[in-house]
Amino acid sequence: MSKLMIALFVTAGLGFRRRQRGADELAHDAPISKASYTQAVKDADAQYKIDKDACASLSGNAKDICVAEAKGKASVAKAEAEAAYKHNPKARESARIAHAQANYNVAIEKCDDLAGNRKDVCVKEAKSELVKGKANAKVDRVAADTNKEAATKQAEARKDAGADKREAEYKVAIEKCDALAVPQRMRASAARSPQYGKP
Repeated sequence: MSKLMIALFVTAGLGFRRRQRGADELAHDAPISKASYTQAVKDADAQYKIDKDACASLSGNAKDICVAEAKGKASVAKAEAEAAYKHNPKARESARIAHAQANYNVAIEKCDDLAGNRKDVCVKEAKSELVKGKANAKVDRVAADTNKEAATKQAEARKDAGADKREAEYKVAIEKCDALAVPQRMRASAARSPQYGKP
C-alpha cells in the first residue's frame, strides 16, 4: 500500500473521529428546532450529492471508498441533526452508531485493496471497531438513562423529604404554641403559616 493511500485512510478516519467529538458536544447542547433539523437534513442531502459527484472522476476501489465516505458523511450528519433535535439518550446512541457504521463501511471498502491474510485481518479489525462503537454507544445511553432516572428519583426524594421536614416543623410550632398557652387565634395563625405549606 502506498504512503499516499495510508495518509488518505488516516485522514478519513480522523475526519470521522473529529465529527464524532462534534456530535458528542452538540448532543449535550440545547435542542434544535424542527426547522433547523429539517434544514440540516436538506444540507446533508445536498452535500452528499456534491461529494458523490466529486467521486465520479475516480475509478475502481478508490471510487468505492469515496462513495462510502460520502454516504457515511451524509448519514452521520443526519443522525447528528436528529440527536440534536430529539435531544435524548436514544437519539445520541443512534448518532454514535451512525458514526461507527460509517467508519465500518469505509474501512471495509479500504480492505478491498488488500489480499489474503492482510485483507482478512483488515475485515476483522473493521468488524471489531464496529462492535466496539455500538457497544460504547449503548453503554453511554444506558448510563444517561440511569443518570436521568436517578436524578428523577432524587428530585422525588427531595420533594418528599421537604414535605416531611415541613410537617415535622409544623408540629413543633404547634407544640411550642401550646406550651406558651397562646390564644387559639394565634395558634391557628401560626399553624397556617406558608412556611409549613399550610393554607
